Amino acid sequence: MGESGRCLDRAHVRQFPTKGVVYPVALTDMTNIAESTLADAWEQLSSDPTATLIDVRTEAEWQWVGVPDLSSIGKEARMSQWITWPGGAPNPDFMAQASADLDKDQPILFLCRSGARSHAAAQAFQAAGFTNVTNVSAGFEGDHDTEGHRHGGWKDELPWRQS
Repeated sequence: MGESGRCLDRAHVRQFPTKGVVYPVALTDMTNIAESTLADAWEQLSSDPTATLIDVRTEAEWQWVGVPDLSSIGKEARMSQWITWPGGAPNPDFMAQASADLDKDQPILFLCRSGARSHAAAQAFQAAGFTNVTNVSAGFEGDHDTEGHRHGGWKDELPWRQS
């Protein structure tokens, strides 16, 4: 087994120093999180009244980049920072804020800038017993192009607004 395999085997729980918060994130289970395209995410949010979108970006991103606009389908995205701004520390209240009043089996879709933080948030929800979590892999802004600009995310294809 290579060094990366040994590292993954040792990394079953990631502990963040902020207020002793532990987010159980099994790094070897990364493939167990469902990934959704933007079109599939919109279809699920539109057709399933219980489907919820959680935007885990920072307050700065919501204010300066924009937020998903679900008003045309009679919903609002739930906003809960995975990493706090300012400061860049893990949000010790993330699970309590993001999961309030959600059922463990309802569809929950996670969104961040480009799919990484939302994947981690989905893992934390899954570890907490939520059974129907999905990462919107394109994110709000998408991936970098050859010139370093982001394209292909929610902002390019689905309704959004400046907050």
